[in-house]
Amino acid sequence: MTRVPLLDLKAQNDPLRAPILAAIAKVCDSQRFIGGPEVDGLERELAEMLGVKYAIGVSSGTDALLAAMMALGIGPGDEVVTSTYSFFATGGCIARLGARPVFIDIDPETFNLDCRKLEAACSPATKAIMPVHLFGLVADMDDVLAVSRRRGLPVIEDAAQAIGARRNGRTAGSFGAIGCFSFFPSKNLGAFGDAGLVTTSDPVLGTRLRLLRNHGAEPKYFHKIVGGNFRLDALQAAVLRVKAPHLAGWTGGRRRNADRYRQLMRAAGLDGKVTLPIEPRDCEHIYNQFVIRVQARDALRTHLSSRGVETEIYYPVPLHLQECFAALGGRPGQLPHAEAASRESLALPIYSELTDDQLRYVVDAIAEFFR
Repeated sequence: MTRVPLLDLKAQNDPLRAPILAAIAKVCDSQRFIGGPEVDGLERELAEMLGVKYAIGVSSGTDALLAAMMALGIGPGDEVVTSTYSFFATGGCIARLGARPVFIDIDPETFNLDCRKLEAACSPATKAIMPVHLFGLVADMDDVLAVSRRRGLPVIEDAAQAIGARRNGRTAGSFGAIGCFSFFPSKNLGAFGDAGLVTTSDPVLGTRLRLLRNHGAEPKYFHKIVGGNFRLDALQAAVLRVKAPHLAGWTGGRRRNADRYRQLMRAAGLDGKVTLPIEPRDCEHIYNQFVIRVQARDALRTHLSSRGVETEIYYPVPLHLQECFAALGGRPGQLPHAEAASRESLALPIYSELTDDQLRYVVDAIAEFFR
């Protein structure tokens, strides 16, 4: 039986084995494991790639969100408006700072927050808006920024899944006051463990973010503010510097695979049975995930598993219905589009090294389910 994994990191990393090991050895020889030239170099290179003035390496995408909100002074009594349909860190980091996440529904076509619901969700307690560029598609930032300007609210972009994604020619992480990225191994640009990045073009925020990632100390042992240990390891920076020049090629492979899925599914007569992800004309989707929608999602997933095709559900429970947020008063039916997506969405393999035979196999297995 053919097996198609959801993600094959070995296929991505093996061709880079020699330069990655050389980069790791260089760090080991230097004994500079925290900060240093590898982190500095990565920050310069990513700032240029993303079109921002400042890129600050941090320990994870989760810590990027925490540092961003801390830099903006968000804390107890404040509210942050965000999407209910996202990875847990989006809402969890707001709550960890004592603030209140205000969850809104999604656009069912893009999976991103529904900007038509955004302004009504803001209140005098709102201190920031946090759109999520889910699955690699930039949210409708024109509408988000319009609300931001009217309300005088900073925008924090949760771009954890969207490095290199574009809208109207601008990259994710360059629209708002601060952008937040993850280099978790499954991301399009993945480290060999946890790592993250914050971006900004505001020099005041850039300075504050650098302080926050190192306990607010400048110089050493003299603490201007209370921060955290959000530093990026030099080993991870070294790995990312080897991999980053290949990101555009990997993203191109994912985009080609997405187009091929569409061709194959159309040819298999799956129109009307499977809802495919959309790509608005002004966007460049990077397909961190290729998420379809099917009413009989769980049955299809079981069928694909029996045929050796790995899939994943992102996300089975929207944030407003998570047990830890019960005190916020979320209830079933409150945000219907996100709740429907949690029942119907299924991520298929999309990594750039997939072969055409594997893509055909996945589509044939889906078509077999509907026969």
